[in-house]
Amino acid sequence: MIEVNELTKRYGDHTAVDGLTFTVRPGEITGFLGPNGAGKSTTMRSIVGLDRPSSGSALVNGEQYIRMSAPLREVGTLLDARAAHPRLRAVDHLRALAATHGLPHGRVAEVLDLVGLGEAGHRRIGVFSLGMRQRLGIAAALLGEPGTIILDEPVNGLDPEGIIWIRELLTSLAAQGRNVFLSSHLMTEMAMIAQRVIVIGKGKLIAETTVDELTQKAQITSISVRTPEPARLQQALAAAGMTHTREQDLLRVEGATPEAVGRLARDHRLILTELVPHRVSLETAVLELTESHGEHAGLSVAEVAA
Repeated sequence: MIEVNELTKRYGDHTAVDGLTFTVRPGEITGFLGPNGAGKSTTMRSIVGLDRPSSGSALVNGEQYIRMSAPLREVGTLLDARAAHPRLRAVDHLRALAATHGLPHGRVAEVLDLVGLGEAGHRRIGVFSLGMRQRLGIAAALLGEPGTIILDEPVNGLDPEGIIWIRELLTSLAAQGRNVFLSSHLMTEMAMIAQRVIVIGKGKLIAETTVDELTQKAQITSISVRTPEPARLQQALAAAGMTHTREQDLLRVEGATPEAVGRLARDHRLILTELVPHRVSLETAVLELTESHGEHAGLSVAEVAA
């Protein structure tokens, strides 16, 4: 479990993280969301001891990272895919890490195969593409078979096949009962794999909730309604002043609630075979949330999601 409690990090007069408190639980994928400059990377760096908090604490399984006797066995991290020395071969980079914890050379081969770099392991890191560096960073994170995985923008540089691969990998890690904590600007991808999200802005917590709860609270954009008698339903909707469009037996109603459409169908003795509300996407939900807290008003969804 990751426990961040009243974490504050200042750089001179600038407060990057401001009294941040949240928990990342095992067995789930938790997404870390917020605009550029919100404090996500600083928070992750503070969890693994790369930045010393000005106040507050960040613990993994009740312990500070810097006090762990074998941190690679506790926490696997990918914070910067460019951190590996470009002149080293991938296999040598991982062997050096393994040697610090007494891990066998065989484990290096295992993680290289796991991330799809088995045949590229003897190439120098400097010739790797960004996607290959990301895979190498994930291999390093998994080297000690840790129970906690922290990844900052892990899908950067990955092609579509790589994105599917990492989606399946992270899902399987969470299913094994591990903590998986990641940031990403790809909201559609986060919506597909994360169970919980932590949203911050200007270093402060805005929301700690599930993906479902966040999107359920967001505005309904339209409702799809299907019935064996679409003409009668269309007449009823028009009489009630409900804006709608029709395509064969499917009607899309704008600006109404599912309850209102359901009551209208009941009053006209119409059978509904489908009544589906369409809500905004996760990225739009996050945009609405940050705007409601006075964060980054006027920015686009892409800018807030970045």
